[in-house]
Amino acid sequence: MKFIFVCFVLMALSGCYGDSQTKVNDTSESTTEFNWNLPPQMALPVEPADNPVTEAKFQLGRHLFYDNRLSGGGAISCASCHEQKKAFADGKIRPTGGAGDLHPRNSQSLANAAWFATVTWGNPSLTTIEQQIMLPLFGTDPIEHGINETNHPAILQSILRDPRYTALFAEAYPTLQQIDWKQLVDSLATFVRGITSFRSAYDSHLAGDKSALSDSAKRGLQLFNSERLECFHCHDGHLFTDSVRDRSMRVVETPFHNTGLYNIDGLGGYPEPNTGAHEVTGRIVEMGAFRAASLRNVAVTAPYMHDGSIATLEEVIRTYAAGGRNITEGEHIGDGRRNPYKDSFIAGFDITEDEINDVIAFLNSLTDEKLLNDARYGNPFE
Repeated sequence: MKFIFVCFVLMALSGCYGDSQTKVNDTSESTTEFNWNLPPQMALPVEPADNPVTEAKFQLGRHLFYDNRLSGGGAISCASCHEQKKAFADGKIRPTGGAGDLHPRNSQSLANAAWFATVTWGNPSLTTIEQQIMLPLFGTDPIEHGINETNHPAILQSILRDPRYTALFAEAYPTLQQIDWKQLVDSLATFVRGITSFRSAYDSHLAGDKSALSDSAKRGLQLFNSERLECFHCHDGHLFTDSVRDRSMRVVETPFHNTGLYNIDGLGGYPEPNTGAHEVTGRIVEMGAFRAASLRNVAVTAPYMHDGSIATLEEVIRTYAAGGRNITEGEHIGDGRRNPYKDSFIAGFDITEDEINDVIAFLNSLTDEKLLNDARYGNPFE
């Protein structure tokens, strides 16, 4: 019954699986004004035709995002795994759900999720925030929020009976006679879609402030964009990821990359269940292929990689410099540098200690300190 319930909700609210390329048909302007807080060079993100962004839905979603009642045990909220001070990541190797289940993957930052072509580490089929939100709310493997066919009516009613929500729902959905889970999911998605982060020192540098970056960070920026390090191939553009879509695009790529972290069987294998896009598609060539995370705010979102298995930015750089990771002890022994499915850009490079420090200085310049404390994104119950 649990599986049937979750599948029913997913089909009702999430849409169909996508391909490796997704046509973006909805490029219309929003019918309501919304302050995206964007620099002039940024194109607006795509809004779903059935869930245009409004300020009222954003504020309703902000309340829901921080509300522990939106869980089976009343003990966790979306903010439990996505903390504002960590750019909406959580600082843990892997998060634990409301029932004690350890999630197989590291919590990603939600900042700028509106522009991501796919919204999880390794699932090509999840292309909208609305789809993704269904998994932590209603999923059973692992259990996160723990909402199921038994408790979901009571959870919904506990939200709707709160006078604060009466006013918030009335403003967000003034013509709707009955509120259901779709409106909760859409409002949560609107809040996440509205979390934008373009106020870093790097952004000031782009805007013409020559003093915004230190000399070390400027050298790091040059190294980052060099053919020697080749970081920019997978972490390019304003979002520092190659998995991007916006309203100017007609065809959107949804790339995934194997970075040579594992090779547990000598044949390219990654530890179950984290086999990347391969887990969904079954294609062996996509073994270990994960989405390139955005590097904005990367300095405050440690630990790193899809499973949180690398603790520091220095270790990340050294892993790429080595052309992958060679694990010589423990349960995941194997030379990822020799993974046959490794991306061709993970070829290794020479780098000095001073250059490592310069690259880290540049990555630190991508932190949006204002985002981490902006009351607009903060807990409305405090």
